[in-house]
Amino acid sequence: MAEASSSHLSFDVDPLKRYLIDLQNRIVQALEVADGHAFRRDTWTRPEGGGGISALVEEGGVFERGGVNFSHVMGAGLPPSATAHRPELAGRRFEAMGVSLVLHPRNPYVPTVHMNVRFFAAFSETAAPVWWFGGGMDLTPYYGFEDDARHFHQTCHDALSPFGAEYYPRFKRWCDEYFYLKHRQEPRGIGGLFFDDFNELPLDQAEQLWRRVGDFFLPAYLPLVERRRAMAYGERERDFQAYRRGRYVEFNLVYDRGTLFGLQSGGRTESILMSLPPIVRWRYDWHPEAGTAEAALLEQFINGRDWL
Repeated sequence: MAEASSSHLSFDVDPLKRYLIDLQNRIVQALEVADGHAFRRDTWTRPEGGGGISALVEEGGVFERGGVNFSHVMGAGLPPSATAHRPELAGRRFEAMGVSLVLHPRNPYVPTVHMNVRFFAAFSETAAPVWWFGGGMDLTPYYGFEDDARHFHQTCHDALSPFGAEYYPRFKRWCDEYFYLKHRQEPRGIGGLFFDDFNELPLDQAEQLWRRVGDFFLPAYLPLVERRRAMAYGERERDFQAYRRGRYVEFNLVYDRGTLFGLQSGGRTESILMSLPPIVRWRYDWHPEAGTAEAALLEQFINGRDWL
């Protein structure tokens, strides 16, 4: 990744911050309508600089736990998670901002979803800032529905289509590779979009692509909530949901770069770890019975397939 050109020696991050706060508000308002419960909002600061706004619902009408976080943090030196692949940035002053959400519905037929859009800049006294955008959205169902998977991926495709045909397949593949549990040799869910360290377009165009990912989250996910929220379920489905949620926890705590960056940079622990589901189960070497809907999830959906 190249450094920004000299024309970007300084730039105003306030429009990005205003967009992110507005995005958080729009998403929370739509989710409150869907859920029927208000989200709790907490404003927090960190001694090193910056802070954020956390919006959370627990034991809601649809969401057993759901969080939509805005953060804007800055510091005098980058944490190890941010310089592992870019050691030349060590010691630089930085700013990082973003909106990140995870929604864990109670009904096992409604999928868990994650979305994140973030911006990062590292500054030096002697060189132009290094900046990049990142983000994406991905779906983690517990019971597979072909039309849900196609809708989610089609919406991801449509978000990126104005920027060229190559971005959806590229970011879809990146998502499949990133949200992969190497120790289990299986994907976390059915994927979607993921991109990071993105600055290959001019700043204004990269920002437009990034904004469309955030703006297309609600049309990608809310129709799935409405389709599945009234489906009847029992203890069997809840038990399998809790078992598969274990994979979600494993990924977040072992591999997720955002979680590591947040903890290492002094972010608010409660806001970072509220992405974890409230009820989780692990079993020793358990496999679903052949021919069941639980087995079909693993055989037909959690496999990195092309949904379009």
